[in-house]
Amino acid sequence: MKHNFSVVPVLLSKEPSLSYKMALGFLKIGLARLKPRFDFNYNHFKDLGLIYFKLTPLCNLHCKMCGQYGDRGCMKGGAAEAAKTIVPLERYKQIIDEIAPRRPVTYIWGGEPFLYPDLLPLGKHIVDKGLFFSVNTNGMFLEQHAEQIVRDKWSCIFVSLDAFKDVNDAMRGKGSYERVVRGIEAIKREKERQKSNHPFVGIVTTVTNANYANLEEFVAATKSFDIDIHMFNLGTYTNDAIVDRQKKLMKEKLNTNTDFLSCYNTGYNKNIDTRKLYDILQTIHNSNFGDPPLKSARITVPALNPEKIGIYYNDLETPVRDHCIVPWCQANINYNGDVHFCADYPDYILGNIKDQSFKEIYNGERANIFRKTINACEGGMFPGCLRCYQNMLFGKKIKGF
Repeated sequence: MKHNFSVVPVLLSKEPSLSYKMALGFLKIGLARLKPRFDFNYNHFKDLGLIYFKLTPLCNLHCKMCGQYGDRGCMKGGAAEAAKTIVPLERYKQIIDEIAPRRPVTYIWGGEPFLYPDLLPLGKHIVDKGLFFSVNTNGMFLEQHAEQIVRDKWSCIFVSLDAFKDVNDAMRGKGSYERVVRGIEAIKREKERQKSNHPFVGIVTTVTNANYANLEEFVAATKSFDIDIHMFNLGTYTNDAIVDRQKKLMKEKLNTNTDFLSCYNTGYNKNIDTRKLYDILQTIHNSNFGDPPLKSARITVPALNPEKIGIYYNDLETPVRDHCIVPWCQANINYNGDVHFCADYPDYILGNIKDQSFKEIYNGERANIFRKTINACEGGMFPGCLRCYQNMLFGKKIKGF
């Protein structure tokens, strides 16, 4: 768990061309970390390595720990009205044409992206432009679309699945486990029928106090799925003190209200026996559960020294990553066209793709003000970044963690 390098040989052994496209985007992210630029005239657009598209606010599940639709979710009750503002397919195609020469990795999410009415033609356009096309989905719609997904050569599908049947369904909804399994099996059958290595298939498991004790049983159950990656996300958490500090800073420095961070104060980080979780994760990472070498990779985000897991869950004030690099190499486009850097906290809006080109927004004054402001903060991050998923992936690893 000190690093996630195991994913590299697994993916290279299965489909080198896909691995190359993914590696190119992440190489640009690494280079941006080495020398972030603050000149208002600098062309940050050329350093774009990863772009997120949140296609829709709609979701067909209401997972308890979700920051959007969970117990304290920010989208509860408002998604249907918000969905009326989604970006049309033709505008997305224009944006893809604009960014394609930069070769960023594209990451599609929601809500549930399959509820965007034109996901399939959008995916085909992205693939036809030569970009790495990855989708994060709850898996409910995979079975009915498996044939086209494989035919159109999607690059990667990440399916959210948190535990074996009963525990997963208690968190995500009755019957969700079986539907996900049927979807993954349908993708597997289509890959065999079409003799294709596309797409990579991964499972994303969010580790909370509701499922951590059952992770080893769950991993054993996934042996038959023929997945390529199993990612264990330690979760996005915060507390009232962090939220208050973030609100104050964003108002003083960027004249922006902070509305989304508090939705991740869910309490699902509490009362975890971190010694037990340590042992479970060690077993998961050190055992192949009977699988042959290079069949699949298991990674943890963030990759921590195992003895630090207790700090991650119990001491949210202690940073494990700092110097967020996201504003120098990544961006998120929200369902309504708003562009922002922070995927889960879209408070500070850089511009809107319905009104401007993406390049103008990404190199614009508001984007540069954000970059300078976050860099000037202690540790090169805002208070709200302490357990932010993007910072856990791309921030600088603090010594000892």
